This record gives sequence, C-alpha cells and structure tokens, in this order.
Amino acid sequence: MTEQLSHAAREREEITGRLAHFKATQQKFQHEREEYYAATLGSAWSGFGRTVRSEFEDPPFWS
Repeated sequence: MTEQLSHAAREREEITGRLAHFKATQQKFQHEREEYYAATLGSAWSGFGRTVRSEFEDPPFWS
C-alpha cells in the first residue's frame, strides 16, 4: 500500500512539474507575441493616424 502511495506521489510531482513547465512556456510565448507586436504592428498603428499622403501623391509636373 505504501508503495502505491509513493508511486502516486511521484506521479503527482511529475504532473506538477510538467504543468509548471507548460505554464512557463506559455508565458514565454505571450511575452514574445507582445514584443513582436510592439516592434512591428505597434509602430505601424502609431503611424496610421499621421498624414502620409505626401509620399504617395504624384510629384509636381515640373519637378
């Protein structure tokens, strides 16, 4: 009986360890997604409200 209890305790410890590792991995991915957004999409959205037409308008005829 004690052997079964110790086996169950080891399994619980292993499961707890795997869950902690999984949670740490998910947090790492979340952090990487936030960094990606800040580096790429964040800068794109920050320029969205600005007037950027001058780059896309046709140049004057005499230039």
